[in-house]
Amino acid sequence: MLSMKKEEIASLDKWISQLMERQKLPEMQVKLLCDKAKEILSHESNVQTVQCPVTVCGDVHGQFHDVMELFKTGGPLPDTNYLFMGDYVDRGWYSVETLTLLLAMKVRYRNRITILRGNHESRQTTQVYGFYDECLQKYGNANAWKYFTDLFDYLPLTALVENKIFCLHGGLSPSLDTLDHIRALDRIQELPHEGPMCDLLWSDVEECEGWAISPRGAGYLFGKDISEKFNYSNGLDFVSRAHQLVMEGYNWAHDKRVVTIFSAPNYCYRSGNQAAILELDDSLNQTFTRFDPATDRGAPSYMKNTPDYFL
Repeated sequence: MLSMKKEEIASLDKWISQLMERQKLPEMQVKLLCDKAKEILSHESNVQTVQCPVTVCGDVHGQFHDVMELFKTGGPLPDTNYLFMGDYVDRGWYSVETLTLLLAMKVRYRNRITILRGNHESRQTTQVYGFYDECLQKYGNANAWKYFTDLFDYLPLTALVENKIFCLHGGLSPSLDTLDHIRALDRIQELPHEGPMCDLLWSDVEECEGWAISPRGAGYLFGKDISEKFNYSNGLDFVSRAHQLVMEGYNWAHDKRVVTIFSAPNYCYRSGNQAAILELDDSLNQTFTRFDPATDRGAPSYMKNTPDYFL
């Protein structure tokens, strides 16, 4: 079991306090934090075991002030346990601060917060949708981006809450029938363009039968019969996933076999959606809580002339 010295705990508490004020860490502290996080994440499974009670969250996409609203709504760490299903960066204005805060919380409270990989936690995607540019702007070079993206390779792909609720960013894969198949994947790599690991982070739920080609160009659309078979074969109550904007914050599909949770309100600062989190108590009772955007979310000055990234 990895343990921390008092000095490390004090440093992390200081970093978390600083980050909660939206003050980024210096580059060398980012490197130290990413190295420590990699050490912790390397001991976690592709299907990471999570116990109740826990609060499950979807995409946050660098919308720092709304992440603060999320913690106000769900309760602070370590009083509340959290499971985040990926997409911490890109599109929002404060991906650096958002990601760094979640990593610091992971290192400080490793058994209280689980952070999964989303399709945006990749080198290629972050070079297109804003995180790379933000790192360059805030650090003056690409070093921090390299530390962060090297760490992305270590993030677990999925989580299993009390052996009953399967959580992941995207969706199911025609190559993966069982949780053991997922456990056998080698995840320590850049996100591939195709194949089972790609599918888990890119696929979408669809009201159809069987498998269909995804308009995203990666992953698949999976129908009701697919989720029914997967849940039955693996003894699951339902699948919890993120990845798709839903206007009410969460949305059930496939006769409540799959739920989509989206935790970035007014996504991209213009979509007008609510956000939601799912609270699971000790008995797996479900409480969905919606929340609206934070009132304070002013754009940083350097964003005024940057590209309007594709939704």
